[in-house]
Amino acid sequence: MALAELRYAGKALRKMTGAMVILPERDNFKGPFPVFYLLHGLSDDYTMWTRMTRIEQYAADYPLIVVMPDGGRGFYTDAIEGDAYASAITDDLIGLVDRTFNTDPRREARVIGGLSMGGYGAVRLALSRPDIFCSAVSHSGGVGAGSIRFDSARPKEGFDYLADQHFAGELRRIFGEHTAGGPNDLFVLAEQADRALLPALRLDCGTEDPLLRENRAFHRRLEDLGIAHEYAEYPGAHQWEYWDLHVQEALAFHARVLGIEP
Repeated sequence: MALAELRYAGKALRKMTGAMVILPERDNFKGPFPVFYLLHGLSDDYTMWTRMTRIEQYAADYPLIVVMPDGGRGFYTDAIEGDAYASAITDDLIGLVDRTFNTDPRREARVIGGLSMGGYGAVRLALSRPDIFCSAVSHSGGVGAGSIRFDSARPKEGFDYLADQHFAGELRRIFGEHTAGGPNDLFVLAEQADRALLPALRLDCGTEDPLLRENRAFHRRLEDLGIAHEYAEYPGAHQWEYWDLHVQEALAFHARVLGIEP
C-alpha cells in the first residue's frame, strides 16, 4: 500500500489543511477506484487513524482508496460561528481527490465513516448529501450532538454534552442556540431524508461506551421510520482498541454496498 499525506489550501476553511490517503497497489488492482472517507474524532486529527489502528493493513485487501481528512473540532458541519468543515469535504476535498487520484467519481462509488464526532459527521453528511455518498458507517458516534436542548435538564444516564461549560459554549458556536430540530439534528435529517436516495447505514457502539444510550435511541428512531440499517453492539469502551477492531466491519459493509470483494 502507498500512504500519502495531502496538504492543500482549503477554500472553505480559508487556510492550509491536510488529509492522509491510502492508495491501492496498482500491481494488484486496476482502477478507477471507489473512495472511503474516514473521519476522526473530537480530540484527534487526520493522522490518528493511521497512527492508532491497522487501517492500512485492513484496506490492503480491497481495491479502495481511503481518505482521512482533518475535521478540527467542528463536528463536520458548517458552524454558525466558526469553520465550514462540511463544505471543506463536500466542496473542496472530494473534487481535489478526484482530480489527483485514479478515482471513480460517481456517487455510487463514494462512502463515508468515522468514529465518535466522526461517526456523527459521517451520518450527517450522508443524510444531508445523499447525492454524494451511497453508504455511511458510525462507530461510537456522537449521534445526539445535533439534538441538544441547551435549556433542558441534563440526562440521568449517557453522555452529558453540557457538563463542561467550555464544551457547551463550543457546541453553541457550532450548532447555534436552537440545536434540536435544526439542520444538524440526525433524528430530523433521517425523518426528512429522500427515501429514493437513502444511503446504506450501519451503526455500532460499545456496551461500555457513554454514547451507547444515544446510539440506541437513534437506532430506534430509524426503526420507527422504517429506514433499513445495520446496528450492532459489542463489548468495549470509547477507545482505539474498539475502533481498530470494528473498522474491519465497516470496510466489509462498504465493500458489499460498492460491489467490490477483498
